[in-house]
Amino acid sequence: MRSLFLFALATFAVFLPLGGLAADELSDAESLQFFEKKIRPVLVQECYSCHSAEADEIEGGLVLDTRSGSRRGGDRGPAVVPESLKESLLIEAIRHANDDLQMPPQKKLSPEVIADFEKWITLGAFDPREGESVEVHRYGIDIEEGRKHWAFQPPQDQAIPDVNRGDWPKTEIDRFVLAQLESHGISPVDDADKRTLLRRLSFDLTGLPPTEKEVTAFVTDDSPAAYEAVVDRLLASPHFGEKWARHWLDVSRYAESTGSTVNFFYPHAWRYRDYVIDAFNDDKPYDQYVKEQLAGDLMPYENPQQRAEHMIATGFLALGTKTLNERSGLKHELDVADEQIDVTTQAFLGVTAACARCHDHKFDPIPQADYYALAGIFRSTETCYGTIRYINAQRPSRLLTLPDDADFDVAVSDLSDRERTRIEDQIQQIQEQIRDLRDPVQRFLTSGRISLLQAQLDLYESSGEPKMLAMGVRDKRSGPQFRSGRPFAFGQGANRFSYDGTQVISDSPVYSRGEYDSPEKGSIPRGTLQVLCSTPLEISRRNSGRLELAEWIVARDNPLTARVMVNRIWLQLFGRGLVPTADDFGHAGQAPSNPELLDHLAISFMNDGWSVKRLIRRIITSRVYQLSSTREDQAFRMDPDNILLWRMSPRRLDAESLRDAMLAVSGRLEAKPPIGSAVATQSDGPVDRFGFVPISRSIDDPDNVHRSIYLPVIRDNLPESLALFDAADPSLITAHRQQTTVPSQGLYLLNNDFVLRDSDAAAQQLLKISDEKKRIEAAFVQFFGREATAQERDQAKVFLASYKADTPVRIRFNRQNPDQARWSAFCQALFASAEFQYRR
Repeated sequence: MRSLFLFALATFAVFLPLGGLAADELSDAESLQFFEKKIRPVLVQECYSCHSAEADEIEGGLVLDTRSGSRRGGDRGPAVVPESLKESLLIEAIRHANDDLQMPPQKKLSPEVIADFEKWITLGAFDPREGESVEVHRYGIDIEEGRKHWAFQPPQDQAIPDVNRGDWPKTEIDRFVLAQLESHGISPVDDADKRTLLRRLSFDLTGLPPTEKEVTAFVTDDSPAAYEAVVDRLLASPHFGEKWARHWLDVSRYAESTGSTVNFFYPHAWRYRDYVIDAFNDDKPYDQYVKEQLAGDLMPYENPQQRAEHMIATGFLALGTKTLNERSGLKHELDVADEQIDVTTQAFLGVTAACARCHDHKFDPIPQADYYALAGIFRSTETCYGTIRYINAQRPSRLLTLPDDADFDVAVSDLSDRERTRIEDQIQQIQEQIRDLRDPVQRFLTSGRISLLQAQLDLYESSGEPKMLAMGVRDKRSGPQFRSGRPFAFGQGANRFSYDGTQVISDSPVYSRGEYDSPEKGSIPRGTLQVLCSTPLEISRRNSGRLELAEWIVARDNPLTARVMVNRIWLQLFGRGLVPTADDFGHAGQAPSNPELLDHLAISFMNDGWSVKRLIRRIITSRVYQLSSTREDQAFRMDPDNILLWRMSPRRLDAESLRDAMLAVSGRLEAKPPIGSAVATQSDGPVDRFGFVPISRSIDDPDNVHRSIYLPVIRDNLPESLALFDAADPSLITAHRQQTTVPSQGLYLLNNDFVLRDSDAAAQQLLKISDEKKRIEAAFVQFFGREATAQERDQAKVFLASYKADTPVRIRFNRQNPDQARWSAFCQALFASAEFQYRR
């Protein structure tokens, strides 16, 4: 088998480098997020009344409100033993496995919650709660004292620092970095060579490797403006938006299904994906970008197309996970609002306000009242995510209808007569199937099928024209006529929607311990975080407050918004943010490594009209960005994590760039974006239909040669090419992806059909060159953007000769062509090499 011979290329660094996290580990930031979202709320809600400092009487000598108390346990022994489910009595108790030990005593937690606790303990039971006991304070936070935290104070203009090596800096950024290096007695390494620099730029800005033509042009251009010309070309490329949109989709937890306990398709999520790509390509001002995602439906517009764009942008708030089998409409509403609070405050402000749902925030000056001030805004918002009622999915939702006269990629008027006839025939077939299935005898058994068919029918107008629909949000109704508080319903038949949550724009009460059935008296006026604003937001009784919230977030005097986005961009270009905890600028996060530089860039960002492209250009034209990744022993001993930026840290390509690079090098890449998504062809309904996942072929289709950003993103079922190489979990807000090194990655590169096809296609390209020596040279330029060394040429010749002499011929396209076989194997070895997989 050809894969066995890849091991002969050890000298090509075929094996993945050691290091990184194991596949099932979490970073400290992820562990904290998991504890605060999955573990602490359950402990507070289900356990603290009997097992905490606030309990009237502590049951069984067990306190669970501190790490030490949980691990010490009570009368029966330790409740939590990290990494040991068998020894952790808490797991035995919540499983109700023993009649004498059941917690909570009156009910059993859901299987999903139990699984969360099992995962928590298996991964080490990360627990930030210090002390012997924690006294629960209600609204006891000192807001004025909290405002002294560095992140809650506005950015300040910074003097450009003086440096000893005045001839080294190219930009102001360089002076900030060099001043820190000199204060620690560290010198920066030399600049990167032009080939390395071009490969770095190409991957950072477009997610694709440079072509041989682009390498030659840059290397031979000795003009002073050569580098900046390449920068401007890449920033103007349509591939720029595809690369940088993917970073934002990690943060916005983009997915095309609901996830959670009942996983349903989001057939219209792709419109938000395309909106983000266009926004980065068009260099939409970031303040406008923020406002459109939070309140685009409430913003003025100049034409129907802009109105549609604004509506699609609000899909940001609709994309989160949904528990569709939740019986209580009120709890479902509160959970949706909680998810929206979480993504809004983390994505734009870098704070974890959702941790204050059950109690005052344990680290930051965010009282529970502030959480419910935000909750009032989102509870006054209707979230339109577009799922149907189907068997155990009892929380259906409508979609937004886009303006008829908006200009889309494929207009209804562009359909041919044949296509129109096909649509009309399809509609007629669906109507006939529904009539047949409504036989009274089989109605119960076929109700799910009817719902799916009705959902397909609902995609079309009565005239047969496709409806233009999108996920998003809009304000709920206002006025006394809608304040009855009674449940209401809409729709017909199997897809009749009913609702027992809040129907109108209104403030929210505080819910004790976050429990939906324990509202406290009174309500909290809709608003935002007190620690970040000196005066309350003025919100009309007739509006949800989303627009006011969005305008407050992007106000110049908001201390966080510009800093957070600057830090996200810096993280993607250097592999580490100036603030390492990019989603947490609060007390539980880490302080900036260079606070003066962070403030300088934040103010420059706002002064440049919130232009993302200008900010990126400012950073990548600095000398610090252009440094080599050479390791210098003394500097490494003093700063092993490269916090001070004495070199460029090498790092592995992200999953999308690795897959896209293989397509580009093989010549198989289809650069033209597809219209829509494979998920859109599935209509509504569950991902798993009676044990069959109808979209499974599309998820891992080896013949899908579009860029990876266009692959289906199904929660709990990511494409293998992405999941194996640490793509973001679309159920989480992800600023920084962890890198793992596991055997399954190597096996994928050795055996996966997608990799084999790319290897075959790359070999076919090389075989067009008749001379073998030139062919080897072309391969190294094609795969690595550089010429081969003499040693590498000799090793390549040895491998190719030994493969031809000793190996049974097994090739895909021509089983009688040994050249195809050995060159395909050679190309596969280059794909598997560390050099191909890393950006230096």
